[in-house]
Formats: sequence, C-alpha cells, structure tokens
Amino acid sequence: MLPDGDPVPPSGELPSEALDGLGSRPFGFYVHVPFCATRCGYCDFNTYTAAELGPGAAQRDYAATAVEEIRLARRVLGDAAPPVETVFFGGGTPTLLPAADLVRILDAIGEEFGLRPDAEVTTEANPESVDPTYLKELRAGGFTRMSFGMQSAGEHVLAVLDRRHTPGRPAEAVREAHAAGFEHVNLDLIYGTPGESDDDWRASLEAALAAGPDHVSAYSLIVEDGTRLAARIRRGELPMTDDDVAADRYLIAEEMLTAAGLNWYEISNWAAGDEARCRHNLLYWTGGDWWGAGPGAHSHVGGTRWWNVKHPVAYAARLAAGASPAHAREVLRAEDRAVERVMLELRLVSGLPLADIAPEARTACARALADGLFEVEAFKAGRAVLTLRGRLLADAVVRDLTP
Repeated sequence: MLPDGDPVPPSGELPSEALDGLGSRPFGFYVHVPFCATRCGYCDFNTYTAAELGPGAAQRDYAATAVEEIRLARRVLGDAAPPVETVFFGGGTPTLLPAADLVRILDAIGEEFGLRPDAEVTTEANPESVDPTYLKELRAGGFTRMSFGMQSAGEHVLAVLDRRHTPGRPAEAVREAHAAGFEHVNLDLIYGTPGESDDDWRASLEAALAAGPDHVSAYSLIVEDGTRLAARIRRGELPMTDDDVAADRYLIAEEMLTAAGLNWYEISNWAAGDEARCRHNLLYWTGGDWWGAGPGAHSHVGGTRWWNVKHPVAYAARLAAGASPAHAREVLRAEDRAVERVMLELRLVSGLPLADIAPEARTACARALADGLFEVEAFKAGRAVLTLRGRLLADAVVRDLTP
C-alpha cells in the first residue's frame, strides 16, 4: 500500500519553498522499471510479471512512458534544475527491457537536464538477463556501473529465495561487464536465508570476491508480510530467520570483505576505494534531491517528498492524459528532516556531527560512547561514528538518538 499524503496538483507543481536552493544540492534520477521474469519468493517490491499486467502497460511501450515523466520533471523543476550527477535504474529487472530502451531513457534525461561529465549511471541486472552484446550496448550508451543480483552461491539457498540463475553465472556476468568496459561493478548478496549455514555464507563471499567486483552490498534477509517466503515460514515449512545468526553473518562479511580490500562506507556496503562507492545511494543518505520516475517511485526535492501511483497501467494512463503520475506527497518539517539526517548519516563511515544531535539526546549519545558503540577518536573530534559493535546495534542507537 502507498502511504497517505497531501494531494498533488495535476501539473505536478511543487511548493515554491521546495525549489529554493535547487542546484545547491546534488541532484539525481531514479528510474523504476517494474518488470520481472518471475517474482522471487522474498520480494515485496513494486514489480510485475507479464501475466500480471493488462493492456496499457506493455514492456515495449515503457521507455516512451518514462520519457514522458522525464519531460514532466523538466517542466516542474524549470531552469533552476542542475545537471544530473547520478542516474540509477532499479526494479524489477531493468535489463528485461532492450538495451536501446534503457539508453533512450538515459538520453532523455541528458537532453532535458544535462548530465555532468563525470555522471554515475547504474543499472541493476539479474545475471541471466544480460550478455556481452547487451553490456557493450549499455556501456556505449553512457552507463558507467553495473549492479548484479547474486544473493548467494548456494543452489539450495537460491532455491529458497526463488532465484533462477545458476550459482556461477554472476561471476561470468562480472567478467563480461569488465570486458565491455565497466570499471565499476557491484554484487548484491543476501544473508540469513532459512537453511543457509555459516559455511554457505563464507562460500558465497568467496565466490563474490573471486569474481572481482569493486563493490559488494550485503543485506540481511527481511521476511516481508504478504510474500511467498513469509507464507512458507508461517506454515512451518521453513524456520524463521534469527537475529543472532544475522549478526554472526555480518561479522563474517566484515572480516572477509575487509581482508580482500573492500572497506565499509555504509552499514551494508563495502567498496574498493572512494571511486567505487555508489554515489547515487550516497545522494539518498546525505539528503540530496532526486526525481523518481516510474510506477511507485519516490522523489525528494527540497524537503518535499512524493510518490507515484503503483500500478503501471494507472501510471501510463496519468501521463497519457498529460497529468502527473504522483499519488500523494508530504512536506517534511524541520524536525522530521533532522531525525532523518540522524537515521541516514549515522549509517555512514563518516558519521554525523555531534552538533546535529538534539540536546535531549546527548545523554544517550554519551551512553552509546561508554558502551563502545561510537569510535572514541572520532567522538573527540566532534563526530558520532559507529564502531563495528555499533553497526550491529545501529537501529537501537538511532532510536536512542531520535527521542
């Protein structure tokens, strides 16, 4: 379900205060491609298989529809909009669309807004949804970064997750991406799947590192209500995931990834140096501006957040009628933005200035330091930076600092 919010004018016009300062903050684009070949059992993203979609939402028409929203964004943001620093295609499986369609959408962003010469352009991909020719087309079309969903190297773990690729295919995809000219390649991993052992997780990390990516994202499995995985656990077919096991798996990831030269810069992300970090995600975590195009996509500009209608048919119909596809929006209060800053920036290796923590949370801050959750030297220098133990307890730390 989409959250409630304030109505959005059919034109998509933003409050004037949202446009104040536009251009002084990093600006990016997120493009949601809602198509999947099959629905994975753990996924609750806004995605659809061909059988779930009716007339008006064909994959062959999607690029043209997305381009219409990009043109709407240009009208809404006007001449104050800066060149785009980052573009991220997510989903779903963006690479179910022809490479030419993804390039067409990227070209439209460049034509309407301009792309910075050093713009980072990423697409997510399932390893089996690309081949060398496809990757070369993307690279020639301006894409600079690939992110492959590997999840695990264990066949039995992939089966529980309903992932369809074979265990060796992600490594092949990484090699093909490098051969196509992609310097920056990420592999996504998931730990804590029912039936996964510590040795399974170590094998997945070893396989990921052997593939040679310069970035790894590792996420603890979250069992979302309404998914097929949640139903299987509820019926007793699979055991529930365990927080202590997840913590142990995180420690294994930290040890192995760091030993291989990939260092954490966000709780769930490790990179081989600053250039390998995902700049688009950093834009989210540091309060930048972005326009989210596509059904269900969320956007944020100058403290105003809005979200599009979820279903691709409704999304296409709104744009075909010349109207904004936004479902609703909210204008964040100063105190809301302050809380979000603590929630997001505390996840980063750079941490958060102590001066930005509310006075009423200073006691909790000192307690976290005493409990070994903050780095001592960083604290002395005026920043709250999580220790390894602090990363394991990050949610609890944030709760204490945002009373």
